[in-house]
Amino acid sequence: MRRRTLALTAALALLLTGCTAGDDTSRDGAVRLRFQSLAWQKESVDANRELVREWNAAHPDVQIDYVQGSWDSVHDQLLTSFEGGEAPDIIHDASDDLADFAYGGDLADLRPLLPERLRADIPARSWETTTFGEGVYGVPFLQEPRVIIANRKILEDSGVRLPTPAEPWTWTEFRRITQDLTRAMGPGRHAVAWPLKEPVSVSLNLGLSAGGQLFHRAADGRVTVRFTEADAVVPGTIHDQVVTDRTAPRTTLGSGGSDTLPGFFAGKYAMVPLGFAYRQQIAQQAPEGFAWTVLPAPAGDAGLTQGVSPQTLSIAEDSPHKKEAAAFLDFLLRPENTVRLARGDWMLPTGTTALADPSLRTDRDGWATGAALAERLRPAPAQSVRGYPEWKDKVATPAFQEYYSGAIDGAELARRLVEDGNRVLARYQRK
Repeated sequence: MRRRTLALTAALALLLTGCTAGDDTSRDGAVRLRFQSLAWQKESVDANRELVREWNAAHPDVQIDYVQGSWDSVHDQLLTSFEGGEAPDIIHDASDDLADFAYGGDLADLRPLLPERLRADIPARSWETTTFGEGVYGVPFLQEPRVIIANRKILEDSGVRLPTPAEPWTWTEFRRITQDLTRAMGPGRHAVAWPLKEPVSVSLNLGLSAGGQLFHRAADGRVTVRFTEADAVVPGTIHDQVVTDRTAPRTTLGSGGSDTLPGFFAGKYAMVPLGFAYRQQIAQQAPEGFAWTVLPAPAGDAGLTQGVSPQTLSIAEDSPHKKEAAAFLDFLLRPENTVRLARGDWMLPTGTTALADPSLRTDRDGWATGAALAERLRPAPAQSVRGYPEWKDKVATPAFQEYYSGAIDGAELARRLVEDGNRVLARYQRK
């Protein structure tokens, strides 16, 4: 357990109230654990809260307090809470945010805590996303492939071939189809809208389909950035659609996925590449009679492979009740409960038993397309890279934004990602 330094005033306050730091036992003797959830959609929040209520009703000696967190601020909030000794016992996050916390000793190694049922049900490729060094520091439980949400009428009227997971578009074919569609749609309309407010994960995760990797780990464990021809395929396609072909508007590059939906519903864009969970908003907000469909993202030399950073559940190293916290995780992630969480978040479970549930394989709302992609999901390229958050914020995000807008060319993009990026990563790998 890492030492925590409490401010003098806080220590005095604890003494005056007769409490001790880390006191988590209620007056009736029950252990109380804090579970910080990042669920935000109503269905997801409802599913999480209902499962907490079911646990509490069945386990009077171990009570779970639901704490609402936010994806927008979770990294900084956890940094502050770990340093202040106030971290929740059970932590909901994403696997690409765990590396610094895992290497920093803030998260418990789950290997001795998790039951064999849970370990065996989740594929090894998913466990790789939460493995850092020799330890496992989170349970990957929900995952979200990127798909293309398309206006079915526009595509069918155009006569283009609709891709399937068995016969997807290639990236070259995708670019050609967006050229044909834009011409057919007429002035002021575009075949595709790329919402790239957060361009790094889109670029890297879809880049795996073309064989891109970007981050390369040497035998001594050190990671460096190399930008190859394979890494350039997906960014180059997006750049050309925006800058050269004008089949995608510049105006959406700084937008989030939700920002593009009004234009999509109005027929300004025929297709929008989005995370799988956006289907919920589309199903709820689409105008009456609006026909939409879910298509797989284009395939490259590596087929439909794409990177994902699954949602995770971890246990704080400083929690004095790790076994009880692990028992709650085991309950929360029973297959039938994982299906409830997946449907609430409109995402895919990592567990094979839950993923086989018929409700997640129906054609309705594109569930079957997502389920067909599950076996092609791999750890995101930056998964275990120390310093990735700083690299992403200070180097990669502005570089990709400028490249996609046409402000810099591909050579300058590569220079920044490699030269500037390796300087950042080097600071985190000094021995």
